[in-house]
Amino acid sequence: MSLSLVHSRALLGLQAHPVCVEVHLANGLPSFTLVGLADTEVKEARERVRSAIQNAGLEFPANKRITVNLAPADLPKDSGRFDLPIALGILAASGQIDARKLAGYEFAGELSLGGDLRPVRGSLAMSLAIARPAQGTPQPLPRMVLPEGSAQEAALVPQAEVYRAQHLLDVVRQFLPGDAIPEAKDGWMRVASAAPSRQPAYPDLADVKGQAAARRALEIAAAGGHSILMVGAPGSGKSMLAQRFAGLLPAMTTEEALETAAVASLGGRFTLDHWAVRPTCAPHHTASAVALVGGGSPPRPGEISLAHRGVLFLDELPEFPRAALEALREPLESGHITISRAAQRAEFPARFQLIAAMNPCPCGYLGSSLRACRCSPDVVSRYQGKLSGPLLDRIDLHVEVGSLAADELVDAPPGESTGAVRSRVVQARERSMTRQGSSNQALEGQAIDAQCQMDPAAAKFLHVAATRLGWSGRGIHRCLKVARTIADLAGAKTVQVTHVAEAVQYRRALKAAH
Repeated sequence: MSLSLVHSRALLGLQAHPVCVEVHLANGLPSFTLVGLADTEVKEARERVRSAIQNAGLEFPANKRITVNLAPADLPKDSGRFDLPIALGILAASGQIDARKLAGYEFAGELSLGGDLRPVRGSLAMSLAIARPAQGTPQPLPRMVLPEGSAQEAALVPQAEVYRAQHLLDVVRQFLPGDAIPEAKDGWMRVASAAPSRQPAYPDLADVKGQAAARRALEIAAAGGHSILMVGAPGSGKSMLAQRFAGLLPAMTTEEALETAAVASLGGRFTLDHWAVRPTCAPHHTASAVALVGGGSPPRPGEISLAHRGVLFLDELPEFPRAALEALREPLESGHITISRAAQRAEFPARFQLIAAMNPCPCGYLGSSLRACRCSPDVVSRYQGKLSGPLLDRIDLHVEVGSLAADELVDAPPGESTGAVRSRVVQARERSMTRQGSSNQALEGQAIDAQCQMDPAAAKFLHVAATRLGWSGRGIHRCLKVARTIADLAGAKTVQVTHVAEAVQYRRALKAAH
């Protein structure tokens, strides 16, 4: 009898839990049994591993009773990431590689029938899970062995020691019995921990002509981390404005870039070209609630998590399913989403900025100066009623995007560039971070009163406006946070009447605006 242990990781949400792959070879009827709450993809590893070992010219112990246990037994395992550790466990148990040399390494990778290694999802999340608990401790970090594409992602974590391999034989050569130093091969290499240094490129806001009110609202939203709803006729420029919003946000920190890349890696969307680029997710209006918030078995991140630290753009907002829109309520407040199922629970980050756009009515021309609206009041009411009051209450800024006449559009000069607006946004963000350590939108509870101090006249103005407009407590707080952002853009230490007055404009009810 012989036993070997190989270490790997299983993903549950953004958490990468340690998994010990135990392989036992014994005499008896030839069999290959895989246990440990393995999904169908993992169980199919038996055939991939068998073929990969044989086609690599290695010996598969076909006359043995093979038992593979993925411990802990109550942790769900999915995908083909366990192919490589299972294959190495079989080779170690049969004495073809030195089991002692496997200590201090963690392995993940899918095997082709010929033994080639294929990338797996979530390698960056695995690397973060290894590096973060070890910060400040003297123990050396486990070294990771991954397929080539996955290794590039994992190496973005500064503390990680990552090796990439192209074929099963590349890994086997490093762990052969004996004291000889393995011969260097092109397929095996340590990957340098270096993030791409190129600057992210975004569409320029100068492409948008006119729309001074909407541009101002975008600047406020970017400076304070606020959500925004743009209402306007078809072709008025709502989509153009939304696509350029990410460029107004400050550059991502390394920690933010790692968080965003880890979520994208879980969804299979990450490439090195997207490093430190704030994501803009724009799902179609037929997207379901699961597509937006995430779900499935095992749970996968949805669009709101894939937009973490970036922008979630929902065009044609009333056309989305009601259940999908209502599912956005809690993430807009908390900045994370928890997906609970009977057997498992996963939590994903969702600190996104919502940019929504809609027409004022089904035909799109209610209130337009260019074309007459053909919708009846009842039709308009039903259309706008698709958006619930609680959802609208959680959107900080409501802005009308008017249509431009042909001569205005042709003769208008280019608008202010993204760089000029971003410089003001960065200064306002620095003021809020210095004062309270967070964006204004993230203020809660007593911090709102402490950081959003108003002049007596401003406090009286806000009280009168809130009473007349019938605002909820949430609406008052959100208006106050927007006013604090406007004051930061103006460089004011306290919130004044002019700041509150501008913030009140952005809290108008949808129907009252038209």
